[in-house]
Amino acid sequence: MNRILILGSGGSGKSTLARQVGGLLHLPVVHLDALFWNPDWIPTPDEEWDGLVRQYTEQEQWIIDGNYSKTMDMRIRRADVIIFLDLPRLLCMYRIVKRRLMYHNQTRPDMNEGCPEKLDFAFVKWVWSYKTRSRDNTIARLRQAGAHQQVITVTSRRQVKALIRSFADAGPVG
Repeated sequence: MNRILILGSGGSGKSTLARQVGGLLHLPVVHLDALFWNPDWIPTPDEEWDGLVRQYTEQEQWIIDGNYSKTMDMRIRRADVIIFLDLPRLLCMYRIVKRRLMYHNQTRPDMNEGCPEKLDFAFVKWVWSYKTRSRDNTIARLRQAGAHQQVITVTSRRQVKALIRSFADAGPVG
């Protein structure tokens, strides 16, 4: 278990889980949002983005959190463990509002500097529509995972806590 990919809706807890598991297993954590968004919320150009993701996925150890469907297959192919946070829509909505309040006029730890937390209609709509817009596509991609890969789908906060406990019990990666 050297390469862990975490996927799910905005507000599902991808970055928080990545930090927690990274600390438990002593694996480097890569937050895709921090790579994709440059200061003032300027996206990384496509060719540069593909190269950055390739650079990180080619490493031997990592935890990567984030969706970014354009590079998802590249990350899925390299992952040993894929965690899909398929949490309730209302929980994700609650969390994005909470996150906005917590980081008002600040940049979250999992974002690039110069990208203060914001909550606009487009993002709310993106999170709200995740289940109908992206979920089925993600599940279809996860069905393509190889026999050597472990795919874990988590559907509740209780299951997230149990998953964290299982990583704590496993201890650091050798």
